[in-house]
Amino acid sequence: MKSYFNFTKQERRGIFFLLVLIAVFQLAYFGLNRFSTANGTDVFSLDIKNQLLTDSLGIEERKSKLQFKPFNPNYISEYKGYLLGLSPLELDRLHSFRAQNGFVHSAEEFQRITGISDSLLNGISPFFKFPEWTQTTKPTTKKTEVSNNRKPRILDLNTASAQDLKKVNGIGEKLSARIIKFRERLGGFLVNEQLYDVYGLEPQVVERTLKKFRVLHPPKVKKININTANPDEIASLVYLKYKVAKNIVIYREENGAYTSKEDLFNVSGFPINKIDRIALYLSY
Repeated sequence: MKSYFNFTKQERRGIFFLLVLIAVFQLAYFGLNRFSTANGTDVFSLDIKNQLLTDSLGIEERKSKLQFKPFNPNYISEYKGYLLGLSPLELDRLHSFRAQNGFVHSAEEFQRITGISDSLLNGISPFFKFPEWTQTTKPTTKKTEVSNNRKPRILDLNTASAQDLKKVNGIGEKLSARIIKFRERLGGFLVNEQLYDVYGLEPQVVERTLKKFRVLHPPKVKKININTANPDEIASLVYLKYKVAKNIVIYREENGAYTSKEDLFNVSGFPINKIDRIALYLSY
């Protein structure tokens, strides 16, 4: 046993220095503790506070990056609704209203239809951009006769000729022909908003057009029964490609009959942003 406690001079010197280092670290620890206590601060709590501040700044920075451009609230996709903060129920209310050919004309009407809170409305309504033709104010009783005399005559969009359409600033030979061709493929416009679906027609040009042309006499269309139609019949719709029509039939065979337009959201490749238009031509 005695041999275990015999150290050389060099080993004893090493042990001594080790003990000195331990003592120095102990004194430094207790000194720092007393200093922080005397000043009423806690090193660890400061670290937590700094971390929380950093996190909050990061959140605000991400929020500042999420900026929206002005948009028409009548056309909000599921993803857009998620970014805006709308719940699925609130978005469904909007889509149901639009499926009945309804059109939102103001922020107040948007809130009434969707049921969103005041705080959410105040946050997103500054980005709302409604077509100019929806914002025309009603004339007062005293000026009714004068206003009626100056009010331009509205022509039926379903009977307008190419020459009529070219009178709108922004519509030339090609676009007027394209509008008429699209109208023929549809069998006639059912709602004014279908004019936005004409390829190459800018939204501002559509707005100018709808000041002079509206759907005054929508055609009677034979609706397609989505639960009995084959892919060729479904693909006859302008808005659907054959591959999507085939997927609609496959999904129906695997999952049973469709009961609402929302069931179509589960079909692979289905153009969800066009559901309101497509629903006009379907029956269940």
